[in-house]
Amino acid sequence: MSTRIDVTADPVRDRCLLTTDHLSPRRLHGPPGVVRVALVAAGALLLAGDEVRIEVAVSGPTRLEIVETAGTVAYAMRGGSARWDVDIRLTDGASLQWYAEPFVVSAGADVTRTTTARLETGCTAQLRESLVLGRYGEVGGTLRTATRAWLDDGLLLAEDLDLSPETRGGWAILGPARCLDTVTTLGFRLPDTPHTLQLEGSGSIARQLLHEQHESDLVQTPV
Repeated sequence: MSTRIDVTADPVRDRCLLTTDHLSPRRLHGPPGVVRVALVAAGALLLAGDEVRIEVAVSGPTRLEIVETAGTVAYAMRGGSARWDVDIRLTDGASLQWYAEPFVVSAGADVTRTTTARLETGCTAQLRESLVLGRYGEVGGTLRTATRAWLDDGLLLAEDLDLSPETRGGWAILGPARCLDTVTTLGFRLPDTPHTLQLEGSGSIARQLLHEQHESDLVQTPV
C-alpha cells in the first residue's frame, strides 16, 4: 500500500483522488488552479519496520501544494530499520510545491529515505527537505538518502548521502552541523546565491548546514 495523491486539471474543478496508508492526505481549500493537500500521520511514525511510501501524480496545468501538519520523528529502532520513499510524476504542465516539515532521526534510528521525480518539459517542482540528526542533546541515528530526478528522458539530478554517525562529521558532509536544510527546484532555476548550486539542466539546489533548524533562512520562491 501507498499514500497516494492523484490530481488532474479540469476546467471546472480540478479532480483530486486521495489514498490513505501510513499518512492520511486531506484536501484543503485553495484558490482556482491550486490544489492544496495536507498530510496527517495515520498512526505513530516512524518506527522499526515501517515502510512509508508516498506517490504523487499531477497531470495538466494546475499546481499541487502539499502541506505537512507536523514534523516526523524516527525513533530508536533497537537494531531494526525503516524506509521513507517518495515517488513524484508531473505531466502536461503540472506544478508541485512541497515544503516538508523537519524529519528528525533520533539516536538509535536507522532510516533509508528516497525521492524519485519524473517531470515532462513545462512542469516544475519545488521541494524542501529538512533533515535533523538527533533530538536536543542527542547524537542522531543513521540516515541514508537517495534522490533521482528526470526531465523528460534526461537525468537531471542524482545524489546519494550517507549521513550515518561514522561518516557525516567529515568536512565535505556535515562537519559540526546537525541539520541539513535543502530546497530543490526542478524545471526552473533559483537566483544565484552563496548557498545555491545550479544543476547542469533546469534546476537548482539551495542548501544550508546548521546546528539548529530554526536558524535556516531558506524560503519558497514564487514560480
